[in-house]
Amino acid sequence: MNERDKEMARAVEGAAATALRVVFERIEQAAQQAGRCSSQVRLVAVSKTKPVSVIKEVYEAGHRYFGENYVQELIDKAPQLPGDIKWHYIGHLQSNKAKNLVANVPNLYMVEGVDSTKVANYLDRAVAGLERKPLKVLVQVNTSGEESKSGVEPSECVELARHVNTQCPNLEFSGLMTIGMPDYTSTPENFKALANCREEICKALDISEEGCELSMGMSSDFELAVQMGSTNIRVGSTIFGVREYPAKQQ
Repeated sequence: MNERDKEMARAVEGAAATALRVVFERIEQAAQQAGRCSSQVRLVAVSKTKPVSVIKEVYEAGHRYFGENYVQELIDKAPQLPGDIKWHYIGHLQSNKAKNLVANVPNLYMVEGVDSTKVANYLDRAVAGLERKPLKVLVQVNTSGEESKSGVEPSECVELARHVNTQCPNLEFSGLMTIGMPDYTSTPENFKALANCREEICKALDISEEGCELSMGMSSDFELAVQMGSTNIRVGSTIFGVREYPAKQQ
């Protein structure tokens, strides 16, 4: 890397730390408008396609929650970064990759995207073979009704949540997540649909709503999500900049 490239890299890394602070400020403002405390909202910095050096810079700014969407990318990055990072795997997880993910990322904090009993069962067995506490999981709900989106239909959310809660002792059912519309923005209807699912699940399973998270909101709509009760937002490009995708990732 020549000096010009190094200077450009430092500029990008500095921008990421600045962007992180701005996002926290926006969360604070959105929470205040909704009469909430910003501490009720977890920010997951989604670092997919971004180099370890930039993730380290955000880490050094004090952040600990990071997310990835590709199993192999997370497996590659995790050993190069501090062990106190709380990694989130976000989105659809192929059942045959569950064991590899859990075995190779010991500080995997949460899987946001359990969308079938099959995936739940594979994850449960994978965790059972390790000496670690139960893995937190969120059930993914397709609130937009798009065939291209993973997630159970809202009418099926109670059944899957019950399966995780009662049949997967090595998993901890922690709530629900949704991905927005085709352009990755959501409407109040998407967020309301997820909140309705939480209400149904909490009644059916006799659990408190405080113990059932809502992961909703990304770069383009996280303020609306915070105002509508999100406890976990997933922000990538607003912190790290536009992503550059390789030809193919698995």
